[in-house]
Amino acid sequence: MKYFTYIIIAIALVLIVTNAMKLDFNNLFEGDSVVGLICIAALLCAICLLLIFKMSKSIQDKSK
Repeated sequence: MKYFTYIIIAIALVLIVTNAMKLDFNNLFEGDSVVGLICIAALLCAICLLLIFKMSKSIQDKSK
């Protein structure tokens, strides 16, 4: 499970970079830039959730 979370985090980071390339900084809230911003926000939330899951698993392992 440890490697699975690392793989998902790496995929999320690659997708963040991919979506950052879609951004048009002159028109940030129009067209494909909005989709890129929403995807970046969703991926950052997913990374936070995975890190919380990883911490909870380590706490669970230490408590046993």
